[in-house]
Amino acid sequence: MDTFMQAAIEEARQGRDEGGIPIGSVIVHEGRILGRGHNRRVQQGSAILHGEMDAFENAGRQPAAVYREATLYTTLSPCSMCSGAILLYGIRHVIVGENQTFMGEEALLRSRGVRVEVLDDATCIGMMRDFIAAKPELWNEDIGV
Repeated sequence: MDTFMQAAIEEARQGRDEGGIPIGSVIVHEGRILGRGHNRRVQQGSAILHGEMDAFENAGRQPAAVYREATLYTTLSPCSMCSGAILLYGIRHVIVGENQTFMGEEALLRSRGVRVEVLDDATCIGMMRDFIAAKPELWNEDIGV
């Protein structure tokens, strides 16, 4: 497995182990992780700290050119909010662990020129299926249902 997707999965596991939602993300530029994060809505009482948003926050301020050259890895298909941040910062390549448990805004990203690759990773699928089955009310809150 790609080391960067493995890092995103490690972030997802950390979020799960903290009592949160198991979604992780890393932002990579020139072979190096700029920012890594996991969904911390539960842990921080946050309305917006999805895995991708946490990775952006942890990457800190970066020149626009850095984001345009970066790849974002995420264990789950990005929601509307996270897709908006991807578009805002000009990320051109997104690698998604899985989209079977949740289909985010992949069509929107593609329509705006973002290359989206979906890995259908069994680890990512299993982690989300287990979480959704165990805590459906928390999952529904996270996706605004």
